[in-house]
Amino acid sequence: MSVSPSPPQDAARTSQRGLRERAQLALSTVIHHARRHTGVGIVCAVAYFDPGNWGVDLQAGSEYGYRLLFVVLLAGIFAVFLQVLASRLGCVTGLDLASHCRLLLHSRPKHTLLYRWLGLYPLYALSEIAIIATDLAELLGSAIALVMLFPKLQLWHGVLITAFDVFILLIFGDPLRGRPVRMFEFLIAGLVLAVLVCMAIVIAKVNVDWGDAFEGYVPSKYVFGSNALYISVGIMGATVMPHSLFLGSALATQDRISDVPEPKKIFLPSSNPSSKASSAEALSTPPIPASHRAIHAVREWVCTPFRVPSACEHTTRAVRHADHENKPYSFVRSHITHGTVDIVTSLLGFAVLINSFILILASAVFYYGTNSRDDRDPASLFDAYDLIRDIVGQGAATLFAIALLAAGQSSSIIATVAGQSVSEGFLHWRISPAMRRIVTRLIAMVPSMVVAVAVGKSGIDSLLVVSQVVLSIVLPFIVVPLIWCTSSKAIMSVRRPREAPLVEPEGVEEADADEMVDYSSGKVMTAIGVAICLVVVAANLYVIVGLAQGHAV
Repeated sequence: MSVSPSPPQDAARTSQRGLRERAQLALSTVIHHARRHTGVGIVCAVAYFDPGNWGVDLQAGSEYGYRLLFVVLLAGIFAVFLQVLASRLGCVTGLDLASHCRLLLHSRPKHTLLYRWLGLYPLYALSEIAIIATDLAELLGSAIALVMLFPKLQLWHGVLITAFDVFILLIFGDPLRGRPVRMFEFLIAGLVLAVLVCMAIVIAKVNVDWGDAFEGYVPSKYVFGSNALYISVGIMGATVMPHSLFLGSALATQDRISDVPEPKKIFLPSSNPSSKASSAEALSTPPIPASHRAIHAVREWVCTPFRVPSACEHTTRAVRHADHENKPYSFVRSHITHGTVDIVTSLLGFAVLINSFILILASAVFYYGTNSRDDRDPASLFDAYDLIRDIVGQGAATLFAIALLAAGQSSSIIATVAGQSVSEGFLHWRISPAMRRIVTRLIAMVPSMVVAVAVGKSGIDSLLVVSQVVLSIVLPFIVVPLIWCTSSKAIMSVRRPREAPLVEPEGVEEADADEMVDYSSGKVMTAIGVAICLVVVAANLYVIVGLAQGHAV
């Protein structure tokens, strides 16, 4: 005779079953996020610990100890907030930030030319200046890494060799067009992990007073003394990268869920009047014989980066926001939360942590440690390399140099991709990725070669800090349109189809079948964004006035 379970036992079993189901649902959500949505945050995170960050953080730690860790944390929080806004903007509207700037300023109903020449074109010029300053830091960091790996090279040799890294574009393809380039994202993720592991090993070998280190995250008036604010502005510029906001908004427009393959893109110059005929000829081309497929694949692999690409999906021919249709509600609902989680975890978990490690390393050794110096000369990337070699070993030092080289090259490619997005979004101007790379690199190479030949290693480190201060000065001009667009209900609203009722009520128009869902920033979020912008502007003005009075680095 079987005994039926008592009601308390049934309740316990039901509760356990519910817990298992919730755990399985949470696990499946994490796996889905990792497989589909992880990638954009990692790509954007690379920009936040590029060689410019390394140089500024080393200088801050060696000159001021742990005191500027608060600035690193604050800059990281600023970066997270602004990068999330950029991601939401791209996800909801299907347009990148540069395209939104064009819609805001290009075809105003009144004073059109005034808006273009005093608003759109200067903003485009500032965006290009930011990308060139970014590329300058990547060029210098890559050159320093080459000299670390090959000590017989002179610094100007490294600058010259790095100038020809344009061919690295052949490996990755174009992350802006079509579906996400997962191999590119995997490579960036491997780089991030390599840098994090290397810095963790070095920090474990260094005598760090963690009480004082964590106290450095507390706000201090010391930031306003001496030259600390200049370095703080450099940390801001090195952490919150303007080109990363453009790139993050562009990558957020991509569909990361659908498995339907994208149609093959045909790269044709947009100015070609016979583009339709050329497309028809290309589509009617007979299949390539099997014996020639390998040769054809290599030729396409080499030639594609030198061709003018087709139009990006995240740009538009509309002249005002009212003419543009946002992403479908189903797309936004499936991507916006995952995109936010990806950005927050990547930037806080990697970028802020790595920047903190670099500053703590410089502080522990060059400010508080046995290698401290009375004159408080700033530590350079070469000093950090020598330190790792002496404390951990040659293998870890080599890994440090390889990670620095890979960070410089990857960040360089990301800056190139962002530059293409900027020029196409602002001006509908498309050039080949290789030509874009060559022009940007030549502009950045001139000051690098002059400083490398005339001044040497010490001048390179100062030039790194200057490039990051330039980025900080440009940043508010990019943040203003970002905050404006994300706070607008008209721009950030998505049409959600209503379920059709079984019986259509009388007097209801067909246009009323859909409702609008508002994804704009609320008053609190907008106020935070404005406050961030004002903080950066105030710090920039302080530094500019100080430099004008002769209080330079």
